[in-house]
Parts: sequence; C-alpha cells; structure tokens
Amino acid sequence: MSVHKAITKHSTKQNHLVQQFIRLDEERELAIDEAVKRCQAGDAFSTGRINEVTQKINTLARQGVVPQRKLVTKQMVEEYAGRL
Repeated sequence: MSVHKAITKHSTKQNHLVQQFIRLDEERELAIDEAVKRCQAGDAFSTGRINEVTQKINTLARQGVVPQRKLVTKQMVEEYAGRL
C-alpha cells in the first residue's frame, strides 16, 4: 500500500509541475507576442517580462519534468518581428 501512495504522490507532484509549466509557457508566449507587436509598431519594448517568466520556467525545469526555455534578447525580438 505504501508503494502505491508513493507512486501517487510522485505522479501528483509531476502533474503539478507540468500544469505550472503550461501556465507559465502561455504567459511567456503572451509576453513575446506583446513585445513583437510593440516592435512592429516602432514602439519601445522590453524583454524583461519574457525573461522573468523564462526564469520561473527554468527553475521548474531543474526538477527534471519540463523543458527549459531560452532567455530572449531584444535582437531576437527584432529579428522575429522582421520575418513576420
């Protein structure tokens, strides 16, 4: 019985990490979209919020369940916006 409880506890923890990752990844994508829109409009933009969320994702990734994400530079946003 204790093995079953341990497996259940482990699975629950992994599921929680995955759910956090999904929420943070969506938040990161929204921040990227906002920066790209601002860049395309010629407005000032920052990668601060993108990288703040990225750091949270990478902290989760160190627990071995979810993938890491790269930090984003202004140049990366500009290059991507130029390709659209």
